[in-house]
Amino acid sequence: MTTVRFGALALLATTALISGCASDSNAPSALARGSTVDASATTPAMVDNFMLVDANLEAHELYRMAGAPAIVIVTQANGDAATRAAAPALNEIAAAYAPKGVELMMMNSSLKDSREAILAEAAKVGYRLPILLDGYQLVGESLGVARSGEAYVISTKTWTVAYRGPVAGLSAALDAVLAGQPAPAAATASAGGLIDFPARAKPQKISYAKDVAPIIEKNCVGCHQEGGIGPFAMSSYDMVKGFSPMIREVIRTDRMPPYNADPHVGRFSDSKNLTPEEAKTLVHWIEAGAERGDGPDPLAAVKHVAAEWPLGKPDMIIKIPAFDVPASGVVDYQRPAIANAQTEGRWIRATTVKPGDRQAVHHVLTGWMEQMPENGRSSETRWRGSVGGYAVGAESTVFDGDVGTYLPAGGAIGFQMHYTPYGKETVDNSEIGVYFRKDAPKYIMRNVVVIDPTIEIPANEARHQEVAYVEFPNDALLYSAFPHAHYRAYSSDLWLYEPNGKKTLLLSLPRYDFNWQRSYEFAQPIKIPAGSRLVAHYVYDNSKANPANPNPNIKVSWGEQSHEEMLFTSVAFRWVDETAAKQVDSNARFADTRMLGMMDDNLDGKLEKAELRGRMGEMMGRFWAVIDKNKDGALDKQELAAAQAMMPRRGRGAAEAANNAAPPPGGN
Repeated sequence: MTTVRFGALALLATTALISGCASDSNAPSALARGSTVDASATTPAMVDNFMLVDANLEAHELYRMAGAPAIVIVTQANGDAATRAAAPALNEIAAAYAPKGVELMMMNSSLKDSREAILAEAAKVGYRLPILLDGYQLVGESLGVARSGEAYVISTKTWTVAYRGPVAGLSAALDAVLAGQPAPAAATASAGGLIDFPARAKPQKISYAKDVAPIIEKNCVGCHQEGGIGPFAMSSYDMVKGFSPMIREVIRTDRMPPYNADPHVGRFSDSKNLTPEEAKTLVHWIEAGAERGDGPDPLAAVKHVAAEWPLGKPDMIIKIPAFDVPASGVVDYQRPAIANAQTEGRWIRATTVKPGDRQAVHHVLTGWMEQMPENGRSSETRWRGSVGGYAVGAESTVFDGDVGTYLPAGGAIGFQMHYTPYGKETVDNSEIGVYFRKDAPKYIMRNVVVIDPTIEIPANEARHQEVAYVEFPNDALLYSAFPHAHYRAYSSDLWLYEPNGKKTLLLSLPRYDFNWQRSYEFAQPIKIPAGSRLVAHYVYDNSKANPANPNPNIKVSWGEQSHEEMLFTSVAFRWVDETAAKQVDSNARFADTRMLGMMDDNLDGKLEKAELRGRMGEMMGRFWAVIDKNKDGALDKQELAAAQAMMPRRGRGAAEAANNAAPPPGGN
């Protein structure tokens, strides 16, 4: 299955300007220290924002650490004797100053060190600080890094380098900065080995016409065109030049292109990430002045206009009932339903949702129901298959090859509509284009959701972790995953736990972006042996350091609105033993273990009283003595399945909806 993106998240407004290369008087240039690095390796006058992932796949954004009194970055390269020797002192400094709010980390800009090798080095040497992966060398270049073992102290008041020198002078520098005093200049240079920066040593002449414009046309124009989701059209050199500081910023912070799967993990058929060469070409061109140069302007030569239906004219257009969106306030989810006009069952090969008002429509979910509900309202518990879906960044879904989904004749199509007011009244008239296959596929695509409606995120907690899983009782092939949460989500991942004990990381989003949601399509379907679990970890930032946090001072639990939270990863798969001609009851296969996967926080295959949370947990706690039939103090799969059958339908709703839901996931 391929999810096709025909839009991009609006570039976040920023006034970040390209910092100059003037050197800091407290940090002599590389040449002044007698190294062989050229004079461009100087400390910048200002430290621009960046986001790097560490070797453990946690994201670190510089300006998001503005609440710290100082930030320390120590350069590292594998095998460097001087940096290894400084490890004990560095660990002691971290232990002493981290409680004072100082952020401390290391950074590896070496082209020869892989993530796996860095992890091994850290374990061998005993580094206790996170090691940021600067594989593109863009951050190291801008900081003027020359050697391993160089310590940088960055003042968050001015975003300047207050100290640059060996680890031996780090404590004195931090004491001065914390006291509001100038840091003493380093008496000596770092004794660490030189780090090679080829682009700095031999800068290349970059052509806008030959090098830059093709990258932009390939990766950006699909969204930044007339009628596209981007806030401006990249229609000429002048437009690119005008936004070049912003382009540099969003590349350095990995906000654009908006594809959040970490490139160190897995392979994806729909990757929108820039290649290392593309990212460096754009940033180096901008840092060199974004010159026009010779040659034609490829972006101005062709007028790009977003198509009304990117996949062509649909076979069927579903008109979602119109809705009047107010100018302000919180709008409850709307769940209209319409009669299915199809008089014969047909197989779907693709769908595209065309939101009537992009600013107002946050997401659209759909589901076929056997009959129209008497009250005319859709109910996710009755859905038996998706007829398309939408979230910001995920508009079209295309099933490749031998898989598809089935739309039966008659019945009804239900919708879950989430609207977000944006300051003026508007009327939404969203539509769904459906494309049918000419023949039946060989296999049927299924969906299931890793979900936990019992999550509770404490107030003012910066890195709160939650986990849930879904267990596969039969062999399956995994095609894609669609993680979803709200404003407080910091990161997310997806693991495959096999019955033989093998654990494989399938997907990592070191920085979850609520404003851009999509499915991640695996390059090849992943085998899921019977008895395996798909385990999703989510990390939430409910602190004031999270710029999107609606309120860090409250405990947050599961809810549909954006000021609440979710743990919801929808996965698309097919059963190995199922064909389109010989179908199985997919929901029934998951039913006995759904509740366990939601609440089993320690992943031990049973449920203890300490793991009961939320309304569901409260209900189960009241009947614990009845449910725990073997009186061992824990609930196993069989006991939980029996308890789930005893629960009223309202209490079973989360589990049933999870079985029936299809991507893109619900929630604001």
